[in-house]
Amino acid sequence: MFDVLIIGGGVSGVSCALILGSAHKKSFVQDKKIAIITHQKASSLQDAVFFNAYGVPSGKLGSDILTESTEHLKNDYPHIGQIEDEKVLKVVLTDGIYEVTTNKKVYVSKIVVVGIGSSNLFAIEGLTEYVEPHQKSLPEKQRIQLRNIDQKVADNLYVCGTLAGHRSQLAIASGSGAAVATDILVLWNNGVETHSHDSIRLK
Repeated sequence: MFDVLIIGGGVSGVSCALILGSAHKKSFVQDKKIAIITHQKASSLQDAVFFNAYGVPSGKLGSDILTESTEHLKNDYPHIGQIEDEKVLKVVLTDGIYEVTTNKKVYVSKIVVVGIGSSNLFAIEGLTEYVEPHQKSLPEKQRIQLRNIDQKVADNLYVCGTLAGHRSQLAIASGSGAAVATDILVLWNNGVETHSHDSIRLK
């Protein structure tokens, strides 16, 4: 049983995982079991190169970011489980718990975060009822998003990145994943505002 299962190993999904991972010393996070399904095959980062992303070296390849970001997550926050080489086929809510079926296994989680691309080929059973045309993409691109309010699709079901209706920019996707993570932290903190910062002043 996971407390949070993140679907998608691209910018928004890994960003969400990094923030949740960094909060592990907080009392209301210490007992939480968190994992990310790092399927990246369809990520738009595969063909990207960056010259305009804050904090990213000029000319950085998106394919390198994909590899380095999951390594970063593994090295700094090894308590965040990484599930590799599995594709999610179905997400179904049963008795208040989400059952996430991949091409290999079935996982259960209290909270699910969906952070995959906005292609109209989206076909995760149980989530297609939330699909609507992307509100910030050109109609001819036929992009989709999951219907949401402030990135919340339903109780304990969140979406981040372009699938949440954001434009396709690395900084926006990263911020979207981080925003969902902080919303989850607030939920775990009984609704009291919180976030996760590291500081050189902390020892």
